[in-house]
Amino acid sequence: MNVNGIHYRTIWVKETDRQVIQIIDQRHLPHRFILEDLVSLDDVFTAIKDMHVRGAGLIGATAGYGMYLAALEASRSDSFDTFLAEAAEKLKSARPTAMNLFWAVDKQLEAISSVASADEKISLAFQTAKKIADSDAEYCRRIGEQGVKLIEEISRSKGGKPVNILTHCNAGWLAFVDFGSATAPIYAAHDKDIDVHVWVDETRPRNQGAALTCWELGNHGVPHTLITDNAGGYLMQQGQVDLVIVGSDRTTYTGDVANKVGTYLKALAARDNNIPFYVALPSSTIDWKTEDGVKEIPIEQRDPDEVAFVDGWCEGEVKKVRICPENSPAANYAFDVTPARLVTGLITERGICKPNKDEILKLFPEIT
Repeated sequence: MNVNGIHYRTIWVKETDRQVIQIIDQRHLPHRFILEDLVSLDDVFTAIKDMHVRGAGLIGATAGYGMYLAALEASRSDSFDTFLAEAAEKLKSARPTAMNLFWAVDKQLEAISSVASADEKISLAFQTAKKIADSDAEYCRRIGEQGVKLIEEISRSKGGKPVNILTHCNAGWLAFVDFGSATAPIYAAHDKDIDVHVWVDETRPRNQGAALTCWELGNHGVPHTLITDNAGGYLMQQGQVDLVIVGSDRTTYTGDVANKVGTYLKALAARDNNIPFYVALPSSTIDWKTEDGVKEIPIEQRDPDEVAFVDGWCEGEVKKVRICPENSPAANYAFDVTPARLVTGLITERGICKPNKDEILKLFPEIT
């Protein structure tokens, strides 16, 4: 996507040094646009854990490049394979809910194990990391092609009046390598001159909707309005939401969806108001081993300070302020799980399907 007229992905290999991976450090958005160099396994682990990068696809792509940097370090260690195995476990521990993280690390381990010499392993790790990133961008582009059909249909039914879409958190290009998942159909519709408007949940506690989704929609010229998290239900009651599209950090093969905390409440409100609720995700986000998402998907609990404090732009700088009494405890559940029964459909790179095992496997028959 474009930033000030320049095309960026969220992660790439430095042009002058292929042993350096560059990212957009998302902690500073929307107020500052800062690039960061990652040169080691520890750099990548910190970037994922502390949310310099975040979002399902981007976490996976970063982990893929992290395994490549780990392979470079492994070549200087006493045991290549032992170092790499330990690196894999370290990366997997960075964000326990994100399916793409585990998928990318395992994909790298499988690829690297197919060759013998250290040089071959490093070369293949680099190629595999690049393929993971390129595939993520391409899958998101296809999600846009599939999902735009839903927006076109609503636009026709409204006689060309604006299609009001509600989204939650950031499932945009900043959460992937490019295009995004939930935003990909929106960008595709906007680029086709379909009149769209996006209601953007602020998404406490880290405010990714306010900081990231608003920023990237604005850069692309998509009309949008920032709302508090709890305003979505009211807008649905008032007939001001035509469609809900959210992303996913992990979706079971039975259609249960783990996404940013608050997604479940949006799904309940959408069901109560007969509003279609779609989840956009690349197939790398599907968990083919987990059946019951509510019971089995691990929910990350992050630092309570993310709830107790907020960052904001004040007098020319970013400042952190406390919003609760100093002695009040806080709990920070990062995700929730929306049961498949509340999901209208899944938008994938291969098409749109109902959120159940049979329909999902029709799109991905190679899994059976």
